[in-house]
Amino acid sequence: MPAGRPGPAAQSARRPPPPLLPLLLLCVLGAPRAGSGADTAVISPQDPTLLIGSSLQATCSVHGDSPGATAEGLYWTLNGRRLPPELSRMLNASTMALALANLNGSRQQSGDNLVCHARDGSILAGSCLYVGLPPEKPFNISCWSKNMKDLTCRWTPGAHGETFLHTNYSLKYKLRWYGQDNTCEEYHTVGPHSCHIPKDLALFTPYEIWVEATNRLGSARSDVLTLDILDVVTTDPPPDVHVSRVGGLEDQLSVRWVSPPALKDFLFQAKYQIRYRVEDSVDWKVVDDVSNQTSCRLAGLKPGTVYFVQVRCNPFGIYGSKKAGIWSEWSHPTAASTPRSERPGPGGGACEPRGGEPSSGPVRRELKQFLGWLKKHAYCSNLSFRLYDQWRAWMQKSHKTRNQDEGILSSGRRGAARGPAR
Repeated sequence: MPAGRPGPAAQSARRPPPPLLPLLLLCVLGAPRAGSGADTAVISPQDPTLLIGSSLQATCSVHGDSPGATAEGLYWTLNGRRLPPELSRMLNASTMALALANLNGSRQQSGDNLVCHARDGSILAGSCLYVGLPPEKPFNISCWSKNMKDLTCRWTPGAHGETFLHTNYSLKYKLRWYGQDNTCEEYHTVGPHSCHIPKDLALFTPYEIWVEATNRLGSARSDVLTLDILDVVTTDPPPDVHVSRVGGLEDQLSVRWVSPPALKDFLFQAKYQIRYRVEDSVDWKVVDDVSNQTSCRLAGLKPGTVYFVQVRCNPFGIYGSKKAGIWSEWSHPTAASTPRSERPGPGGGACEPRGGEPSSGPVRRELKQFLGWLKKHAYCSNLSFRLYDQWRAWMQKSHKTRNQDEGILSSGRRGAARGPAR
């Protein structure tokens, strides 16, 4: 060695301790297997995979002939944190042992960073420690198609889900009675455990679909789901939802929408659901009996109140399919308000009928009973609202006839009063 040039140990003493970020990237970019120059070391076992609750016996062995190449002063870190010295012991002049018991799951799926350091803090060697669980059997597979040419599926990874290790999920599918296994390629389309098959699917024949899960500790396979594409068709939410007032009726709103265009060229039926809530509430009320109409009148609402309304669609009977169909997502909320009530409330100075005038109490009770029945049984029935409109016309006619009769009676009374004067 040339005179005046410091040795390897002195060079190491001048280097500052390594920053934390490189430690965290060891298992991503590759842990150092040995140092450079005379100070070389190796950790054994290298990159072990263990079950949660297991124990680990590891060693860091330093090699080299220089005076600094010994195990004296070596220490360990796990994910950048220095381990207690009582967990380590020297086996000989060049080897330091580490004993870890009852290991927890890895903090990162790429593996925990187990690092052997020299006395001055420099990194001598590293190992990735994988501690976790084998994958559980995936379950709850559900699939749907939006155009009868594609298929999207999602699943639940397992009863507990977390394995603490990188676990790969593969969606497999094939025609039920023939054909080879196929693997879905477009993952995470509608969530972390989902996959989309964009094309080349056959109609009028069932498919078998399953999910395989694998990691460093094992593999698991779901039950097989058998389905026909025509039985799992859904749509986008109905577009162009409009909510408006029904004239001056203070307790009603009219809802109209357009059928989803994606399936307009296919033979199918559709049924719809509506849900609505008041502005300051999170509780939705669902209207189920809309059938295949694209309009509906909501009755029994509060006057002067803002309502949010949503609609969804369920296509069924596509090319004769007997399945119930799959509901679409709800449309974006549309807001509208009912007219404010112009009638004075209780104690607001309402006039009572004067003596001798016919009371409107029975009529109002009949109207209240009719609207109560309508609210309970027939939100969106055209027949019911047609009856209601006819009932209103009859009421107006009855009111007009009653006024005419009262006028004739009043004229007769005036004529009788003038008779004796003659």
